[in-house]
Amino acid sequence: MIVLLCAIEVTTLVNSMGAFAFRNPPSLAAQLVWMVALSVPLVVRRRYPLAVVVVVSVIFIAAQMNRVGDNLVPSAILFLAIFTVGAWERNRVVARWSRVGVIVSMFLWLGFNLVRALLGPRGDFENAAGPIDPVLASVLYGLEFNVFFFLFAYVVGEMAWLGARRLAQLEFQQEELRRSQEQNTRGAITAERMRIARDLHDVVAHHVSVMGIQAGAARRVLDSDPALARDALQTVEQTARTAISELRGLLGVLRADAEPDLKAAPGLDDLPELLENARATGLDVSHGVYGAPREVPSGVALSAYRVVQEALTNVVKHADAKHVDVRMRFLDSALEVEITDDGRGRPSQTGPGFGLVGMRERLAVHGGSLEAGPRREAGYLVRASLPTASEEKA
Repeated sequence: MIVLLCAIEVTTLVNSMGAFAFRNPPSLAAQLVWMVALSVPLVVRRRYPLAVVVVVSVIFIAAQMNRVGDNLVPSAILFLAIFTVGAWERNRVVARWSRVGVIVSMFLWLGFNLVRALLGPRGDFENAAGPIDPVLASVLYGLEFNVFFFLFAYVVGEMAWLGARRLAQLEFQQEELRRSQEQNTRGAITAERMRIARDLHDVVAHHVSVMGIQAGAARRVLDSDPALARDALQTVEQTARTAISELRGLLGVLRADAEPDLKAAPGLDDLPELLENARATGLDVSHGVYGAPREVPSGVALSAYRVVQEALTNVVKHADAKHVDVRMRFLDSALEVEITDDGRGRPSQTGPGFGLVGMRERLAVHGGSLEAGPRREAGYLVRASLPTASEEKA
């Protein structure tokens, strides 16, 4: 609509001034009809760019053959049509060769007019004062102007297409990045939930098992040996406080406004207390450390502690054992933890519980391995290996 209004206005002004591009133009009404015919196809130029440039090109040549009074607006309309093909035609091969075809056709038409001007009667060049023949100067001027005009239309259309393509690629990459970030966030949340679930299982299962055994022992000897019952109840109290302390630490991680308390996480230095809790249930627990003790990453230490904790919990709950041997080996590139007992082993009908699954998941985080199963002679074996060399170098 804007192009049409501009075409009507410019045509009216040109006719009012008498500044015609060609001699003997048609009437103003006929010129306005040509302007309307040139402008209307632009309404659908983005949807049908190829068809519009062909139609506009044909009407442009026809309008010049009829010697319309103005040539500025028709040239601008043709520029828009060529530009639209370059900017909006999806088939880039068609876009390229259709524009080349239109430009070649226009230069053929221009050449025809130039030859006709050179062979025809000489125009009126009253004010000509330059060193070049006025007819030749007119031809060169028209040729250079049209070369710049059509080259500019071609290049601007191509730049618009490339700019739109880069923008679309950036939007696509941005969307892919957003989805990747969401997926990573969901994975991190899932991993954190699994870690917390493992910690909750280890804490609750171990401490509740110890509390249950001690409470049962206190009940049995409450009348016959009050001192022993008192010791058992004291162990229950201490175990409950320890469990509550660890649960508070885990729940604190879940709070949005809480900072994780890394110091609260148990490690290798807390193993003696864990072993004492197991001894309090009546187990004979032996502990051996082999190799040169050294500092290990906190994550490895926590995983080793949880493996020992879960293994002792299983012994207390299922093994009916008398003796448990806990061994820790500091190897060159790994930390190995081994727990063996002389009990009957886990009942086969129970199958692998959440504790063993949690152990494997903990060890998998560090690239470790787990061996668990009944021993040949008697009892049950749990052996965990945790690599430490790569993490210590990092």
